Amino acid sequence: MYQGLGRRKSSVARVTLKPNGTGKITINGKDIKDYFPYKTLIQDSIQGLVITKTEKEFDIFANIKGGGFSGQAGALRHGIVRALIEASADYREDLKKAGLVTRDARVKERKKYGLRKARRARQFSKR
Repeated sequence: MYQGLGRRKSSVARVTLKPNGTGKITINGKDIKDYFPYKTLIQDSIQGLVITKTEKEFDIFANIKGGGFSGQAGALRHGIVRALIEASADYREDLKKAGLVTRDARVKERKKYGLRKARRARQFSKR
């Protein structure tokens, strides 16, 4: 069993890869097709498995908390990639080329006082 912790925005995914599996992915007790509402999120999540050609070699169990669907899909992808690297260091080169090893650090910027949003000010009125 290989484990990886993935993060994206405000989502955290704890991922466990079980070798000699059938390719089944379970998230918070649900199948991945039942958990994510869009196919693009599923494709984004399993990108690391597709690149390393290991879609059917592992059963994946994930516990995801926080954020929305997009952030959770990114966190799952990051967790899967980290667990794959733990399983075999040979995968790292291909995953690094695809840009999947690095955590995406973009997080929502905090709101500043006197502004409507983080950077959006009130509309200027000359009169």
